[in-house]
Amino acid sequence: MTGRPRVKICGITRASDATLAVQLGADALGFIFWSRSPRAIAPSDAGDIQAGIPAFVTRVGVFVNAAPAEVADAVRAAGLDVVQLHGEEAIDDYRHVGARIVKVASLRDAQDVDGVATWPADVMPMVDAIDHHRRGGTGVVADWPLAARLAAARPIVLAGGLKAANVGQALAVVRPWGIDVSSGVEEAPGIKSPDRLRQFFGELAAVQREDV
Repeated sequence: MTGRPRVKICGITRASDATLAVQLGADALGFIFWSRSPRAIAPSDAGDIQAGIPAFVTRVGVFVNAAPAEVADAVRAAGLDVVQLHGEEAIDDYRHVGARIVKVASLRDAQDVDGVATWPADVMPMVDAIDHHRRGGTGVVADWPLAARLAAARPIVLAGGLKAANVGQALAVVRPWGIDVSSGVEEAPGIKSPDRLRQFFGELAAVQREDV
């Protein structure tokens, strides 16, 4: 691949983790507004954290089947740039929430790939491991071959079990526009590990050097 993909560190609950992630090179930070997640955070608390990070860092809110009005309220309260829809939402219902849209794509076969390839160009697909109970952050690796087929057709974000030990291989196989990591840089759900964050970004830098 050419160049480094954009990197989102998801499941942020602490200002110190947000600061370190940005210092190391994170392009985006994710805040989870789903009460059943062990990484859940209130929009007001996320707003407090994001107020201390540079304006060029993308703020992403993660939602699971939340009503559009609830999402719009969170966009305002947390200062979000992007909403990540991680449930069975109809994209058109969220067109007016005041933020760009990332939608998680469940890829089981080539037919799913073909369907997601036709999504509107202004909606970014995120390929994650399929889990209808925990909705991400499981450490389970997504289907890279199917993700690669989709990435050949349009830009995607790859999530699902990424960590320092496998991110180089993931990038080589899938060639995504962006990547999303949560559990792979944690000590515990919502608590990022400084060492694992540094290892992750160090591996990305090593992969980039190999491509030069």
